[in-house]
Amino acid sequence: MSATPKKNRAGRRILATAAGLATVGAMVAALPAGADDRGKPAGHHPGRTVDVQLLSFNDLHGNLEPPAGSSGEVTHQHADGTTEKIKAGGVEYLATHLRTARQGNPYSVTAAAGDMIGASPLMSGLFHDEPTIEALNKLKLDVSSVGNHEFDEGAKELARMQNGGCHPSGGCYEEGKTFPGADFPYLAANVTNEKTGRPILDPYFIWERKGVKIGFIGVTLEGTPNIVTAEGVKGLKFGDEVETIDKYTKVLERKGVKSIVALIHEGGAPASSSYNYNCDSPGAGDGISGPVVDIAKKLNPQVDALVTGHTHQAYVCTIPDPSGKPRMVTSASSYGKLYTDTTLTYDRRTKDIVRTAVESANHVVSRDVPKAADMTSLIERWNTLAAPIANRPQGYISADINGRGSTDYEKPLGDLITDAQLAGLAPADKGGAQIALMNPGGIRSDLVYKASGAEGDGVVTYGEAFTVQPFTNMMNVVDLTGAQLIAGLQQQVSGSNEASPKILQVSKGFTYTLDMTRTGAARVVADSVKLNGEPIDPAKTYRVAMNEFLAGGGDGFPALAQGKNKLVGPSDLDVFNAYLAANSSASAPIAPPKADRITVVK
Repeated sequence: MSATPKKNRAGRRILATAAGLATVGAMVAALPAGADDRGKPAGHHPGRTVDVQLLSFNDLHGNLEPPAGSSGEVTHQHADGTTEKIKAGGVEYLATHLRTARQGNPYSVTAAAGDMIGASPLMSGLFHDEPTIEALNKLKLDVSSVGNHEFDEGAKELARMQNGGCHPSGGCYEEGKTFPGADFPYLAANVTNEKTGRPILDPYFIWERKGVKIGFIGVTLEGTPNIVTAEGVKGLKFGDEVETIDKYTKVLERKGVKSIVALIHEGGAPASSSYNYNCDSPGAGDGISGPVVDIAKKLNPQVDALVTGHTHQAYVCTIPDPSGKPRMVTSASSYGKLYTDTTLTYDRRTKDIVRTAVESANHVVSRDVPKAADMTSLIERWNTLAAPIANRPQGYISADINGRGSTDYEKPLGDLITDAQLAGLAPADKGGAQIALMNPGGIRSDLVYKASGAEGDGVVTYGEAFTVQPFTNMMNVVDLTGAQLIAGLQQQVSGSNEASPKILQVSKGFTYTLDMTRTGAARVVADSVKLNGEPIDPAKTYRVAMNEFLAGGGDGFPALAQGKNKLVGPSDLDVFNAYLAANSSASAPIAPPKADRITVVK
């Protein structure tokens, strides 16, 4: 195992700021049969039990500043069924909310379920997420599992995030300062070195306070290699989530730790987009589907709660464990917009959690509270370093162009990105591209018309463009036959993507029909696939542009990895910025594309 964090946090005093906080949240907790009027089960022994506060969040992705546009909103559902959007997120506010929540709770532990870093806005991404780790240290995060994005820059860089040291090529970003690394342990129980078979980081962490012990086991989704570049996971093996957690549950039990929380970077799809809906209606766990449900139903009953992530959704559900007992499963959306407050009632005699007493709720990280001064200082310091690059104008738009904020299969920003890729790589000496494809998960935000700083409304800055495409994937142009291209389209809705389709964004001139009333690959109507009005010929060869992640078969597209005659071009971000510069001006801004290339039948 890797070295544990350098600072002993067991005796850390909890810091608190800002009083008079009004938190928006919905409590999901049913009184079990035989419960007393405080919601505690019959047989609850005051004095023998102690309530442990578990604060948790997930998928921060380096969003230290309040996320812009729809990325910075959560949906609240009122009792009458109407909904409203609430502006949320920003580490200055998250710090205030967490510190206030900890007040009066001597037994409080803070945990995260992965993707704290990676796919980050420029202020953090430009400095390889050192600002985010610094912010998490200030938040007094106790423990986090790794997520797939912790591997964006490979295992060595992840080890640097944990243990500190200056970046191997970027060096030290502040004179006289060496990056100290994370104060909290990153857990990677199911990520092992292929040669040694050992976890690359600690598999578990035991939190202890005045004799109370809770074990945390951290895993990322087994399918991480399918959604990360091959270089990022080179030499690593990703094990089954359930098998791994069960294995380390037994290890913790042998150490006398019977209260266990699993931090799992895998999630589900709730039935509602409102953060405060009742996930247990009409029955326990009926309001959620997806991979986490199967995991929760199989996981060792000794695990008392699951903190999950990855899908960027909000839910607080009780899914029965294999013995039929209800078990809390939570997720707090993404980008620091929510945090979950879970009460774990710990029995000192049995050393276990009184499961029926567990309560949990998601709370909005609203922006109507005082900003945490230390976080404001952190943001200002790093923004000063990033400003010469971040504030550079790249182009102009006439209105919001939604990407992450669009719920449609074809996204206006997806059309703009693929058009930029086609324009940049169509010249013969640049690859001769005829078609461009973009994975929807690579579009990390929206382009927002309203100014984020002093640049003026409608101006797209380098920092804003970087937030949309932060991976700096290199563009590839390859030969694909018409048959391979159609197979790739079919893989959007079949194979590993059948349960949760990943609809590729396509460049202008490329059209087809997606019939969602059908099943599997048949959803792509093969004879509807056309380029500039002409049907795609299965035997003909086409030059197709895409980022290196897609060209490697990422996101469940093995057909796209069959490309020949590969030409490696500039980065996706460079291509996008070049297009903005060449095709927009203050007097002629780019309008949102119509998003009419994919005809969807529902």
